[in-house]
Amino acid sequence: MPRSLGKANLIYDLVIRNHTTGRWTSVRKPRSLRTVGALAAALALSLTGCGSTGDGGSAGSGTGTKAARADRVEPLKGTPEPKLPVTVDSADGEKVTVEDTSRIVPLSGSLNEIVFTLGLGGHVVGRDVTATFEQAEKLPVVTRAHDVSAESVLSLKPTVVLAEGTTGPAEAVDQIRDAGIPLVVLDPAKGLDDVGPRIEAVAQALGVPKAGAALTSRTEQRLDKVRRSVPAGAKKPRVAFLYLRGSASVYLLGGRDSGAPSLLEAAGAVDAGKESGLRKDFTAITSEALAKAAPDAILVMSKGLDSVGGVDGLVKIPGVAETPAGMDRRVVSVEDGMLLNYGPRTDRVLASLVDQLYGDAA
Repeated sequence: MPRSLGKANLIYDLVIRNHTTGRWTSVRKPRSLRTVGALAAALALSLTGCGSTGDGGSAGSGTGTKAARADRVEPLKGTPEPKLPVTVDSADGEKVTVEDTSRIVPLSGSLNEIVFTLGLGGHVVGRDVTATFEQAEKLPVVTRAHDVSAESVLSLKPTVVLAEGTTGPAEAVDQIRDAGIPLVVLDPAKGLDDVGPRIEAVAQALGVPKAGAALTSRTEQRLDKVRRSVPAGAKKPRVAFLYLRGSASVYLLGGRDSGAPSLLEAAGAVDAGKESGLRKDFTAITSEALAKAAPDAILVMSKGLDSVGGVDGLVKIPGVAETPAGMDRRVVSVEDGMLLNYGPRTDRVLASLVDQLYGDAA
């Protein structure tokens, strides 16, 4: 979203919130006034998912034909019986007592995914725009872009609301709490080490700790299995994570805190942005930055790739065609609503990365 406009050369500060880390990134770029509205609309969408429900893309040839649809979650068998009331520590310092889980509203796609996979999807009455999986698609959306609408949430008469430390605006969160609704804030997941604790925190808040332990065990076993599929002795590919929104001319290179390094390292790869010394979440793509990163492959979200016209459009971004990845048209694409969720489907994300990076060798 534009934060400021200079009168002389129409310079704006591009400010993006990374919903994986909760941090803000500011990138300074020249633009014309007539495109600022389009930019604001595009940047209202999160890095963790932008409502895309299409297929992921593919790697190697960059043709976009290999990836399978991954728009369903896989709930545990049976519906767990919540043992309530339960009192938990909210990440914002509050102690919250949950007495009823019959009407749950999770305020992020990742939290929605966890609740459904625990077997409590039948109790969910609303969703964030990033809950893109099939079982949740008919639920009413309670966010505008990534701003929570307190009125929409309260209209659903929730008995418990789950939020993240990045959920906002703060006024909306306060309004929900002031209405007497138990609201539990959870820390955002930043990497693979957060998957199990995050699942168990949600399960604890909903009074189903045994289901949380079972789901954590299943998820960790599946992640371990994927890790073992990485070809032994294979050269570690350098992979650059690019955040793309072509309609707004937003092209960013992920750094140490983008949320992607943990996944790439688990896939036996090197995060090229992090390795090249980029310490921020994201920085504007330049030919110099890409040359320093020198990626063998480029990781993108599927909707971002579509927004620039596929691989043909991607290699037209200045500097991309000159990288080893650009010359080989080696692009790895993963569904927007899954890539950085760090939840029960992360094993599928990791498996897709391994498959796209190593092909038959995996």
